[in-house]
Amino acid sequence: MADDVKKLETSHATIAYRESLGSGTPLVMIHGNSSSSAVFRNQLTGEIGQKFRVIAPDLPGHGDSSDAYDPKRSYSMEGYAEAITEFLAKLGVEKAVVFGWSLGGHIGLEMISRFPGMTGLMITGTPPVAPDEIANGFKPSEHMHLAGQQDFTPADVEAYARSTCGEPFEAFFLDVVARTDGRARRNMFESFGSGTGDNQREIVAKATLPIAVVNGADEPFVNLDFVSGVEFGNLWEGEAYRIENSGHAPFWDRPTEFDPYLLRFANEVSR
Repeated sequence: MADDVKKLETSHATIAYRESLGSGTPLVMIHGNSSSSAVFRNQLTGEIGQKFRVIAPDLPGHGDSSDAYDPKRSYSMEGYAEAITEFLAKLGVEKAVVFGWSLGGHIGLEMISRFPGMTGLMITGTPPVAPDEIANGFKPSEHMHLAGQQDFTPADVEAYARSTCGEPFEAFFLDVVARTDGRARRNMFESFGSGTGDNQREIVAKATLPIAVVNGADEPFVNLDFVSGVEFGNLWEGEAYRIENSGHAPFWDRPTEFDPYLLRFANEVSR
């Protein structure tokens, strides 16, 4: 079954992952803050998962993965990037297309210098910001503060789950948010704010591999006008796409509209 959870030991954590039944080029899908690989159900079980070998890991401290063995080492964008790069090496994956959602997109950007086998990167809900322009890349939001808050009340769990994934809302969203190691949110947010990772504005400007940008037009957290003004060295099809009537997770709330973008991109960059 595509939804069976497998596990693999790394120096960062025991990494749980889901894998589709497809046997084509590996397509690595990286989830966002306080989520899990379960959110990629539509892609794992649909046409994309049937054609490509979709590999969707749970980040350390998330989903069915263990908490990070060393939170300060792993709970940052660059720490996660190193963890996923090590995970892929242990899995024997030398080349892959990468998709990153929200935090996962930032992780994907950090992986460009760490995983030379990346043939293309698609990001969703991810503004590539320099350390001094983080506030410009995001919009003021009622629930944005929760992204870096360690301890959640039940109300916080529901508010975060509903604002990040939107509709159709399913109960497992609450489970994955509640399960998340709160230190992962706090440490990641603190390290991002202090600029410990690479300058992501420079990463995309210098990148030679294709980078696709597909966002929901009703994105609640990311300033899409900022994203449209970012210089990309190799922006796929020369356009940052927007999917109408979609929020922070278009692969979930509008898979019929989103999946053709990912399918077309993966087909092109895996040739």
